Amino acid sequence: MNRKFVDKVASSTGLLLAVVLLMAGGLLTWGYSFTNDQVKTQLLEQNVTFPAAGSGAITSLPAKDQPFIAKYAGQQMLNGRQAEVYADHFIAVHLSEIAGGKTYSEVSAAAQADPTNAALANQVQLLFRGSTLRGLLLYGYAFWQIGQIAMYAALVAYLGGILFLLLAFLGFMHARRVGENA
Repeated sequence: MNRKFVDKVASSTGLLLAVVLLMAGGLLTWGYSFTNDQVKTQLLEQNVTFPAAGSGAITSLPAKDQPFIAKYAGQQMLNGRQAEVYADHFIAVHLSEIAGGKTYSEVSAAAQADPTNAALANQVQLLFRGSTLRGLLLYGYAFWQIGQIAMYAALVAYLGGILFLLLAFLGFMHARRVGENA
């Protein structure tokens, strides 16, 4: 088999892979930017601010949750990591204080069994609203996290594309220097 031909085929394949990887990197970068912009825009519109440093809203939390909330004290929620912290270390704590830590479905079932109990009906409403808000914040976190993964994948794709470009270039250079029957 002709060595020059093999070099050209391998280099052309490498060049094609480089183009595909660079295009994938571009799409992944767009995905990263899109998810970050969407999460930030939606959270910005909600105007949620973490409690101020040293406030009772933070000091009344269990000791294990305080550092998470204190890290963002006084800041407006703008990204998925903050949404996760607020959902898991602020809202979840307050939800656990309603109805002795029972879930929405447990309290709802009890309220359906006792429809005249106003306290249970109130707990159902509080748990429903809090659980919904917590779930929405965690969806925002998940969407944001997918964007973060896309960012890292884009970096890998760009590096792979550059590597294949370099290898293709070296392959074409080698094909020019090698003899037909080498």
